[in-house]
Amino acid sequence: MTAPRRALIVIDAQQEYFDGLLPIQYPDRNESVVHIRAAIDAAEQAGTPVVLVQHELPAEAPVFASGSATWRNHPEVAYHEERVAKRISKQFSSVFADTDLESWLRDQSVDTITLVGYMTNNCVIASAAAAEPLGFTVEVLSDATGAIDLANDAGSAPARQVHDTLMTLLHSNWAAVTDTSTWTAALQSGEALSKGNLVTSAAQGRKVS
Repeated sequence: MTAPRRALIVIDAQQEYFDGLLPIQYPDRNESVVHIRAAIDAAEQAGTPVVLVQHELPAEAPVFASGSATWRNHPEVAYHEERVAKRISKQFSSVFADTDLESWLRDQSVDTITLVGYMTNNCVIASAAAAEPLGFTVEVLSDATGAIDLANDAGSAPARQVHDTLMTLLHSNWAAVTDTSTWTAALQSGEALSKGNLVTSAAQGRKVS
């Protein structure tokens, strides 16, 4: 088996999720952003390209307003802005929607994308799902992502439940889910990460239900 040709995709590690209207609740945002920084450091040391993505909306928007304080990247991530391989501005949940990311990844011969950043319940899952028909292998770092508490007319769910449920869902079909430390070891050794599958996940789910 050939070694994965990875790119680390840092999704929306912006101040909106720290000081804005969408503060990450689980895992602790001050811990998850440290893991994001550690993943970037590991990628740089391994010569793995890093893509920095920022959500950007018009200046009058209530969140991610272009040029605003909460649109900016968190300082732990902003430190790397001048060194990353590519920067992308997006307006949709998926990192692939209306961006040139797919073509750039193919130009770099990347076959595996590692997703970190925010939010688990929006841009991370949307990007992982969007990668499937494009043929990219997906990895998600559970401790370098994060979710928010949710409540609406359909129901409610605390951030930990949202995050843990979506990590399980992702690992059942769309991605290999692991932590930053395990991923860093795989990156350094050139090994692929294994993911679960829907049939096995369903069988195991019946045993614990």
